[in-house]
Amino acid sequence: MSDVRTYLAESHLPRIRRGDLPDAASRVRRAAEELASEGQPVRHLHTTFVPEDEVCLHVFEATSVAAVGEVMRRAALAADRIVEAVG
Repeated sequence: MSDVRTYLAESHLPRIRRGDLPDAASRVRRAAEELASEGQPVRHLHTTFVPEDEVCLHVFEATSVAAVGEVMRRAALAADRIVEAVG
């Protein structure tokens, strides 16, 4: 992938729905694979849940914020924000 950057998509996941995490991560992974198969350079790297903050962090390699937003849309997950990450 050329011009690839790392992005972090943040979404709210209440503690009472913590059991939904495996399904949410799976949907994100499948949506990223689907979009990539259509020629959009995007790859889901991992998902982390921060119980204290009730936040789910999805990390991607992609060429744009728009690509990550499309993955989240296809996964039926609201992204509170999508930002470039440096690490």
